[in-house]
Amino acid sequence: MLKKILSNTIVRLLLAVAIGLSAGLVISEPLLKIVLIVKQITGQIIFFLVPLIILGFVAPSIAHLKNNASKVLLFAFGLAYISSIGAASFGAIVGYELIPYLRIETATEGLREIPEMLFKLEIPPVMSVMSALVLAVMLGLSTAWIRSSEMERLLDAFQQMILKLVERVLMPVLPFFIAANFCALSYEGAITKQLPVFLSVLLIVIACHYIWLALLYGIASVYARKNSWEVLRHYGPAYLTALGTMSSAATLGTALTCAKKSKILREEVIDITIPLFANIHLCGSILTEVFFVLTVSQILYGGMPDLTTMSVFILLLGFFAIGAPGVPGGTVLASLGLIISVLGFDEAGTALLLTIFALQDSFGTACNVTGDGALTLITDTFESGQTKSGTEESKIS
Repeated sequence: MLKKILSNTIVRLLLAVAIGLSAGLVISEPLLKIVLIVKQITGQIIFFLVPLIILGFVAPSIAHLKNNASKVLLFAFGLAYISSIGAASFGAIVGYELIPYLRIETATEGLREIPEMLFKLEIPPVMSVMSALVLAVMLGLSTAWIRSSEMERLLDAFQQMILKLVERVLMPVLPFFIAANFCALSYEGAITKQLPVFLSVLLIVIACHYIWLALLYGIASVYARKNSWEVLRHYGPAYLTALGTMSSAATLGTALTCAKKSKILREEVIDITIPLFANIHLCGSILTEVFFVLTVSQILYGGMPDLTTMSVFILLLGFFAIGAPGVPGGTVLASLGLIISVLGFDEAGTALLLTIFALQDSFGTACNVTGDGALTLITDTFESGQTKSGTEESKIS
């Protein structure tokens, strides 16, 4: 019985978080160096597998869509963009209303210094995340267009190989990666020292995440005419994994497993949308970034950007979010150019933004990953409608 409980994904992830936080409070510097090596190596393994997972799941699934492939992809990209700018606009509205009433004193100093690692084992991915995504789309589309059964079988075999890598490599090392991350944060003091300073802001942002997720799943229920709770209720392990990894890409394996437990989502659609949305749908991160941009502007510059400037920033940020890497801090790093050029942030502003964004990055990522389930349900319904429409047209002709 105990072995069955410990093998449960949620329990293992919670244990990893608890062990990491507790160890960080008492660990000595020499032992921390070993933990940092574990964090670095497990992280390298996970991020090496990410492009392969994207290629292994997206390409064969697009190939199976046949004539609907182009329409479904275009629909998915449009859906991700609308959700992102919608979340960003919601964050801006809440920020303009609440931030003037908040009194936040910054406290970014006094953290313990993380020691240098004894050594680094570099395992660079065979390609970048975006290269893998584009290659998967191109392979899938071209296979669908020429209707190559040989290429379909090859892609299917590759997908089965990647599945085994997820089951036997990624999932076993994931708890160690999460525990090491939380151990380093706890040792540094970022959780105990910085988090209380921005607690009010953080709580507002997390509440906004839940409101936006409720809206997404509500829209999905209406559009699909199905109970979206059947999707959402399986996302606990993915949410917890995202809290630990702070990366949509690193959470990909768990997210796929969770989505496939739903009885109202088709596996062939899941294999496309979950890896795709993990890289282009960052609603939680973009909502948070907009709210924190307003907060930092109020703290350092004595006021918030005007509505016109923020509107331009949000519309452009939506495109940057689609191209941002699904790694810790990927959204804010990808959009630093916008923050500096459109909003006029200086070095102090960007440094403070990066600091407070890092404190909540796990919650933003968890919102991103969980929101992917709602968008998958919408895309599944759209694809099903396209298939029925195509079948009826072929019967008529």
